[in-house]
Amino acid sequence: MARAGWDVTVLEKHAIPGGRARYLKAEGFTFDMGPSWYWMPDVFERYFACFGKNVSDYYRLIRLDPSYRVYYPDGPMDVPADLSALQELFESMEPGAGKQLQKFLEEAAYKYEVGINKLVFKPGQSVKEFLDWDLAKGLFKLDVFRSMKAHVAKYFKHPKLVELMEFPVLFLGALPEKTPALYSLMNYADIKGGTWFPEKGMYQIVQAMYDLAVELGVRFEFEQEVTAIDITGSRAKSVQAKTPQGATVSYDADVVIGGADYHHIETQLLPVASRSYTDAYWDSRVMAPGCILYYVGLNKKLNNIQHHSLFFDTSFAIHGKEIYDTKQWPSNPLFYVSAVSVTDPSSAPEGCENLFLLIPVATGLENDTEELRERYFDQIVTRMEKHLGQSIKDAVIYQKSFAHSDFISEYHAFKGNAYGLANTLQQTAVLKPSCRSKKVSNLFYTGQLTVPGPGVPPSLISGEVVAGEVVKAFGKA
Repeated sequence: MARAGWDVTVLEKHAIPGGRARYLKAEGFTFDMGPSWYWMPDVFERYFACFGKNVSDYYRLIRLDPSYRVYYPDGPMDVPADLSALQELFESMEPGAGKQLQKFLEEAAYKYEVGINKLVFKPGQSVKEFLDWDLAKGLFKLDVFRSMKAHVAKYFKHPKLVELMEFPVLFLGALPEKTPALYSLMNYADIKGGTWFPEKGMYQIVQAMYDLAVELGVRFEFEQEVTAIDITGSRAKSVQAKTPQGATVSYDADVVIGGADYHHIETQLLPVASRSYTDAYWDSRVMAPGCILYYVGLNKKLNNIQHHSLFFDTSFAIHGKEIYDTKQWPSNPLFYVSAVSVTDPSSAPEGCENLFLLIPVATGLENDTEELRERYFDQIVTRMEKHLGQSIKDAVIYQKSFAHSDFISEYHAFKGNAYGLANTLQQTAVLKPSCRSKKVSNLFYTGQLTVPGPGVPPSLISGEVVAGEVVKAFGKA
């Protein structure tokens, strides 16, 4: 918006920019509080290229190799960054799987190319946007009507390989049987695009975006929690915010773009008559997982641990159903560990380890208590100790948890969601909450609950898409 000549003011509830991608400093440790995977580097490059910049102008990327480690009941498996090495690994587990991986990726490459360039950058305002010859011609190649589970099963039979190819959608969207096979583009992003890490942490992305915005003249007002959007007729006239001292500040606006949780803006900041969606609509949405997070500092280094580790040492199917079908606290969850200090020693005091632990869980769960969080922490760390053959609990010198109630209080997250809406066929493109209000002519939305969907790259794309819609409707300033 600033690039288009608009005078932009950002109202931010917290004391620093970043929202869910904030950082936490404590006891000499620096934790990235939210996103920890850097996939789809081309999307970040595109973002900065919009302003004549490069990612390298702001931070240095390190490619992780292995990309990550997976712990199964019978031991760990490293996923190499090199494709030929990965094919050899697949072949060693299932004869013919190396060639099958190549075929799988050829299909996924098409989906990535067409999906990103033709689908993801659409604002989802009309089905006419999708009357595109390349899309029509390749509709069946995009696999929007077949499930991810059926698609993976066509190529691989070994249970470990199946889980490895299904995990990106389970952690970020929905059960593989409910997710369109279009999302094998995530496997392409993983295997071909690679897993990266910005030197000094994920917050470097936020810092880069903030620095660029300030350079473009954007004004940031921190510790200003928005309390209301004032509507006159069918237009937003101003935005009310509350300062830490309790004073109310009003900002006049020609256009309002909501980057906060969509449901919160609709239900708490707008009068009923100005809301686009009913409570029943929101309650019927299929949510991607929430999560329990732990920020943990150890007073020692762990031996033989990777930057990213996935613990698939319990039932993939049972945990998936507990997230999406029965919607209950998991009985024996899969979990993920990011040991940032393996790559970035500055994230922890010398000789110490910085751990970020994540358990994906259903949204909307009750009884998010300290006792429950402590029980899960004990459960998953016990499993870590078993797999690593090292003690961990006795080395903890800092520990903080973050779960449903925190997502609600800190980010006004609908049902305590961490990732947004699930990527089901019924919640794709025009079937997502609209990036433009249906009732307020100059109110727009960006972020993970509108197009194109959850995750850092889609959220970046969302900003570009909505800015395009505002400029289309109101012109350049």
